[in-house]
Formats: sequence, structure tokens, C-alpha cells
Amino acid sequence: MRMLGISAFYHDSAAALLRDGEIIAAAQEERFTRKKHDAGYPRNAIDYCLGQDRATLRDVDHVVFYDKPFLKFERLLETYLTFAPRGFQSFRQAMPLWIKEKLFQKKLLTDNLRDMWDAFPEDRLLFVEHHQSHAASAFYPSPFEEALVLTMDGVGEWTTTSAAIGRGNRLEIFKEIHFPHSLGLLYSAFTYYTGFRVNSGEYKVMGLAPYGNPRYAQTIYDHLIDLKEDGSFRLDQDYFDYCTGLRMTNDRFHTLFGSPPREPEEKLEQRHMDLAASVQVVVEEAVRRMARSLARETGQRNLCLAGGVALNCVANGKVLRDGVFDNIWIQPASGDAGGALGAALAAYYWHKGQPRRVTGALDAMKGSYLGPEFAQTDIEQRLSGEGATFHVLSDADLLDACASALEDGKALGWFQGRMEFGPRALGGRSILGDPRSPTMQTTLNLKVKFRESFRPFAPSVLREDVADWFNLNGDSPYMLLVDDVVERRRKAMTAEEQTLFGIEKLKVPRSEIPAVTHVDYSARIQTVHRETNPRYHALLTRFKARTGCPVLVNTSFNVRGEPIVCTPEEAYQRFMRTNIEALAVGNCFLRKEEQTTGSRFAKTERFEAD
Repeated sequence: MRMLGISAFYHDSAAALLRDGEIIAAAQEERFTRKKHDAGYPRNAIDYCLGQDRATLRDVDHVVFYDKPFLKFERLLETYLTFAPRGFQSFRQAMPLWIKEKLFQKKLLTDNLRDMWDAFPEDRLLFVEHHQSHAASAFYPSPFEEALVLTMDGVGEWTTTSAAIGRGNRLEIFKEIHFPHSLGLLYSAFTYYTGFRVNSGEYKVMGLAPYGNPRYAQTIYDHLIDLKEDGSFRLDQDYFDYCTGLRMTNDRFHTLFGSPPREPEEKLEQRHMDLAASVQVVVEEAVRRMARSLARETGQRNLCLAGGVALNCVANGKVLRDGVFDNIWIQPASGDAGGALGAALAAYYWHKGQPRRVTGALDAMKGSYLGPEFAQTDIEQRLSGEGATFHVLSDADLLDACASALEDGKALGWFQGRMEFGPRALGGRSILGDPRSPTMQTTLNLKVKFRESFRPFAPSVLREDVADWFNLNGDSPYMLLVDDVVERRRKAMTAEEQTLFGIEKLKVPRSEIPAVTHVDYSARIQTVHRETNPRYHALLTRFKARTGCPVLVNTSFNVRGEPIVCTPEEAYQRFMRTNIEALAVGNCFLRKEEQTTGSRFAKTERFEAD
């Protein structure tokens, strides 16, 4: 039995394929079209998923959409009626698109599917509610037979926060918070106000928060959010514009915090860092209260998380350390892309009532390595077509060459195996560096990624060594938990260094691995497991043998405003257009100084805002 899940038409379109409950493939459309956060119909992702199983649309039992468009339209209408006439401008702009496309998405989807198979039967198309899709994506691939499932995002149809209990193949939502009250939209409001792009810049706010002091937190509690002890909340809509306007915040919000929103690319000031710290603290407290209350109410000891707020790895780490749950599992594609997978899973278990087999210690995501891969002969042909100069090495020699380049302080492009599903590079499509270097963080940000200097980088660490370097003593395979560097690996700060504030804090190495240690001694940790990524595990092992350090800097193989690379050609082109000095694609090893195609690649690109 095959289920094809689709998310589309809002942001981060994706497709995912199940066969008899096994996750066969999943990918975001942006990786194929090279359009960041592509919201279009995911035809390329669908073709890839079907091709991975050597199937056609005729072989699929059901195509499942991750949303119910009529419920979302109902919310749009009711919101307008509630706030009328204040929201007329946004209503007028939204209506033509809804009437033309979104209200009739069943027909739009059916027409697209019939482009692939002209006899596609309409009754094979199913729809699942947005939060059901998220919850299914979190519970069904988890290693738990039973768990509490908490979903938090901006908004689905009506729901912004939901709690469910998963047992076996059943998943029942028992609590919801509805629009316009939303932790995701609260965080997005501050993303907008601090000058970053909504639906993509929220992680910048999270990364900026440790540079600030949460001096606006009480203002947020006093005016914006009524947060109860059980984690339930209401937002005062007098300060927001997302219900009725074309902005996230309004003039009353701007007066409350003392200025209009920061313009994109405008200089970051200390107050912006303090605002980021403040909303981060408030959201952490809301999530923590919610988790505590639900743990008491349900008695559950396992927690699954999904929805865009679940990508806030700092909040996730706080919940884990709170100790009310024994185990936490977070869907690596927690945002809308993961809804495609959740929709397919929901249909398989709910609609078809299929039995669920829990895999034990390992989850069912296969390390989230669910995207395209390329055979060695194909890689060589593609690189030759680009005019690349490369050496084909044995496995052992490749690891030695890569570990040597990293030890020499070089940035290494690492393109291996299947592409990751979700927003994080996990050692399939990564740029790697030596975490011991005090200049690596700045170099990667400014000369490789071409992005803001304050952005932190994540450490990849051998799972067996994680507790020797970080306070985390467990699994974090998807880079979705933050914890601190252990005390004995830290470097004491001088009295003068302790007086620094804001971006000046970047100048101070905080530990033996400064390139991955944030200014508050925290790190967004990825534990690397031999079972799911043996080659990346072997590279870390080789680097440890040479240096004594089982940690590498790991960032996504892309530059600002661009999706992660998908093909060997894209990896080579990005290698040539940045200051990456070495590249490993399969068993091909490339050195920048040996390339003769440099004149083809302009290094004066204009990068999209992200």
C-alpha cells in the first residue's frame, strides 16, 4: 500500500511517499526549483518520491493533502467579519487568490495529478487537518509506543496549538488553542519587528537572543500575552495587525517598544538583541508551562513535538532539562514541509487502520536522509560535465584527505549519500569546519555563507562522545536540542571580557571549541550515529583520531537566500563561488587551487534576503 503526502500553496511545499508504512522518500520542492521556501505544487518532489520507489501515480493508493482548505477559508471569512471594517484591505487582496485557486484546491490538485495520469480518480485524493498532519508526523515515526504529542505553529485552519495522545496506531487530539492566539505568530511578530523575514527569519531571532537581555519580557507579559499557569494563553489583538492588515504589528505595538520596525539590512542595535531575548524567554516559559501541565494531566513520560515552534531548539532543550518527560522526540521537518509526511502517515494509520510497528531505540525517519542520492559513476560524469578537476579516492583515503583539510583550518563541502529532509543539514549536504578555530565562525558566516556575523553554528559530535563535551547525555540526531558546553571545556572570561555586550561578545572564545559555542556557552547539538550515517560518523572518528576532538562545525551547504544544494553540479558551483577550499562529493575529492574553471564563476553575486 502506497500513500503519497503533499504540502503546498502556502510555504515549504514538499512530498513524501510511504510503502506499507515505511517512509521511502521525502523532499522539499525548493531543492529542485532552487526557489527558497517554494510554495508551488511540488511536481518535482512528487516525481522524485515516486521514482525512488520505481512507482507511478497509478501505483499510489491515496494522495493526501496536509490541510483542509475550506476550514482555512472559513477562518479567513470569520476573522474579517469579527474585525470588519478594519481588515478590508487585506481581505480585498486575499479574496481573488482564494476564489481563483485556494478555495478550489481539490480541483487544482486533481488537475495537477491528472497531468501525471489522466485517469486519476478523484476519490483517491484525501485531506487531513493541518494539526493532525503535524501530530502524525511527530508521533508515528517516533520510537514510542505511547506519547503525548504537542504541536505549536503559526496557524493551521483554526488551530495554533494542540495536544494529542498517541497509542499504537491511534492519535487523538484532546486540547486546542485557536487563532488568533498563537505562540508562532507572537514570535513572528517580533521577527518582523526586528527586521527579519517572517516564516524564515525566526531562527535568526533565536540566534540573536543570547546577545541581549530580556528587559522587555515583563512588557510582553503586561501588554501582549495573558499566560496562565497551565500554559494556555491569549494575545491582545490591539497590538497586532496580522488578523486585519498586511503587517504583523501595528502602531500601538511600535509605540509600546519605542520605535517603528527595523528595516531589513539596517544595523542591529542592542535593543533589537534585547527584544529577541525577551520574546525568546516568554515563548520558552509558555512552552515549559504547557509541557508541565500536560505531563501532570496525562501522566505521559514521552513527548513528541512538531509544528514550526518545535524548531525552536532552545525551548526544546529547556523542556528536556525540566525533567517532566523521560524522553523527547522532535520531527526533523517540523514545519509545513513535514506536513506532507504527516498527511501520508495519518491516512495510512487513521483512514486505513493499519497496524503500527515501533522500531525500538531508532526512530523511523532513517536519520531524515530521505532525499536524492547519486551513484559514484554518475557523480564523476556530472563533475566532469562541469569541467571540475577531481581525484577519485578510496574510502580510507577520502576520509584522510577530508580530515587533513579540516585540521588545516579549511572549509570543506561535504556531499554524501541521500539529501536531508527538513531545514537542517545533517551530514549529507553540509559545509564542515574545525570547531577549535577561534576564527571559523566569522569566516564561515562572512566569506562562505555571506550572512550576518552573529549567526551561530552547530556542532556535530559522535554520539558516544557527546557527554564528554556537552551537558546533553542523550540523542539529538536532528540538531533540535540546545544544551551547554560542559564546564571543564569552557574558558574563563576576564573581568574586562565580562563587561562586553551585544555583538562585541563574539570576540571572546568561550571554550575549547569556540566555533560552535554561543556567547551563553550553549550549542545546537547534532549527535552523529553510525547506524544512520556511517560515512559521516567515520569522518568524525578520523578527525578525532588526528586531533583528539570528536566534534565538527556543521552548517548547511548553501549561501544566504538559497536552498541547500541537491545535485553534484550545484555542490561544485557553490564550491567555486565561495571560499570553500575543499570538496568531497561521493569519493571524489576536489581542491580549490586545482580548479581551472574559476573564470566561469563570478564571486560578486547578489544574495537574496533570507
